[in-house]
Amino acid sequence: MLSLDAWETGLTKPLHETLKRVTDQIAERSRDSRAAYLVKTEAARKTGPGRAHLTCGNLAHAFAASNTDDKDRLAKNDAPNLGIVSAYNDMLSAHQPYEHYPEIIRRAARECGATAQVAGGVPAMCDGVTQGQDGMDLSLFSRDLIAMSSGIALSHNVFDSSVFLGICDKIVPGMVIAAATFGHLPAIFLPAGPMPSGQTNAEKAKVRQDFAKGLVGRKELLKSEMAAYHSAGTCTFYGTANSNQMLMEFMGLQLPGTSFINPDTPLREAVTVAAVKRALEITARGEAYRPVSDVLDEKAFVNGMVGLNATGGSTNLLIHMIAMAKAAGIQLLWDDFEAISEVTPLLARVYPNGLADVNHFHAAGGLGAVIGQLLSGGLLHADSKNVAGDSMELYTREPRLKDDGTAEWVDGAPESLDDRIIREIDNPFQAKGGLKRLAGNLGASVMKVSSVAPERLVIEAPVRIFHDQSSVKAAFQNNEFTTDTVVVVRFQGPKANGMPELHNLTPLLSILQERGLKVALVTDGRMSGASGKVPAAIHVSPEALDGGPIAKLRDGDRVRVDAENGKLEILDPTVLNRDPVTADLSSNYTGMGRELFHAFRATVGSAEFGASIF
Repeated sequence: MLSLDAWETGLTKPLHETLKRVTDQIAERSRDSRAAYLVKTEAARKTGPGRAHLTCGNLAHAFAASNTDDKDRLAKNDAPNLGIVSAYNDMLSAHQPYEHYPEIIRRAARECGATAQVAGGVPAMCDGVTQGQDGMDLSLFSRDLIAMSSGIALSHNVFDSSVFLGICDKIVPGMVIAAATFGHLPAIFLPAGPMPSGQTNAEKAKVRQDFAKGLVGRKELLKSEMAAYHSAGTCTFYGTANSNQMLMEFMGLQLPGTSFINPDTPLREAVTVAAVKRALEITARGEAYRPVSDVLDEKAFVNGMVGLNATGGSTNLLIHMIAMAKAAGIQLLWDDFEAISEVTPLLARVYPNGLADVNHFHAAGGLGAVIGQLLSGGLLHADSKNVAGDSMELYTREPRLKDDGTAEWVDGAPESLDDRIIREIDNPFQAKGGLKRLAGNLGASVMKVSSVAPERLVIEAPVRIFHDQSSVKAAFQNNEFTTDTVVVVRFQGPKANGMPELHNLTPLLSILQERGLKVALVTDGRMSGASGKVPAAIHVSPEALDGGPIAKLRDGDRVRVDAENGKLEILDPTVLNRDPVTADLSSNYTGMGRELFHAFRATVGSAEFGASIF
């Protein structure tokens, strides 16, 4: 379907030396863990296709509800059976389109003489709904719960291949962890696409700031938000959800050019059907067997890091990718992200890093144009295996709807169609990518710098200490920020309260910038992909609850946040001689289901190593 047998573009240039070095370092660091992972997956491969070794009782339970034709095929065990793992719910716009996907998938499978079953569902929560609310404390933990739920779905062991229906922040990473764990099975991720463009992101951001200033009321704010988030589909800004879709193409788990096709369109259904057929083609029963363990190797993760930097993607992926890689026996470090950022140019400006939304980005050439430019600069592993074939050049192609309603892949835009949104590799928006690792006597952290003004990359100022977002808001409303300030929000790490996003602080800190103040945020919590123009040193490790240096700061201590040189420093080293402060966190542990996640808080690792319970 997507073979490169008779199709070459000549785009690819020799691999950049830094990418080769980083890939080799990852492989060497991961030698033992990767080898153990491959031994495990090979053992699972040798058992043969699912169902062959199940008892008659096992099989009868598995097929009892199937229709007659499907039941006959399943009983004969002579055709592939596709397992569907779905994050459908109709509260969340991004996942609502998945309601009818199972029937589309079953129909497409039957046309191929195969079968498909919904293996199980996973939870899907929205950070946009829980932003600033108690429920946000469960958000990061939901990633590992999704991985576990997906694992339960696939544990029935009656599937030859799998498709994953997931879009948003923690859903895709959790599903990838599960797909990697079942690495002997092929897997394809099926996106649902972004909602059509509504109110512009710039207009939305202005209303939010006006609300924070008290210039408009809640009625005007709600009207603005509803105009921006107005229909089924992913939010149109380039946050974690859309960064996930980018990543699935760069890492080869999605079909080329399928990330940003709007929901409920003929083309969207056509590429979904094509993905189902491809998922059936790559089973162990056929000649194109392509298990996840062959796709998710060191090259795939390096390509993903390149994509994250080249497009200015979400900082959340810095922890998610580490957790995803670990499931495949691969050990990533923040140093790897930074090394790749140093040589990867920023080729895309999508809100909050520019005015365009993902629909505008897709129209300007989209991921295919970006991937083509990166290949021409030797900045991708061109030979990385993927669900479509054996070359990343496939991902410069894009789907088109044929007269018969099926999808075909054609050459994509060879270059940007709008250089305000996508640039060519010899004329980037920035010479370096959008991510920076900061480290020093205050700990290790990361910063998204792709939309931070150059004059704000270095902030040196006294700190104001807070233990929650609401206290920062109260101080802002009381006009307490009148001088340059480093706002420190601590006890927001994974062990303290599940590491909620602090995105509600972005409008407030942006207003302080507009007033002429130099401000920065330092936190052991996290920010979303929409952190924007405020310099934010996030994911500070060790976190305050572990007694990290961030717990030794007091109001007035001077801190230097230096994204130019990668430094995060307490200027008076005697501060480190203090005992760390403690905080009463009991209110974090009950309400909105938080009491159910005590075991997660007790076992979660640091953000630097993926903030995972595994």
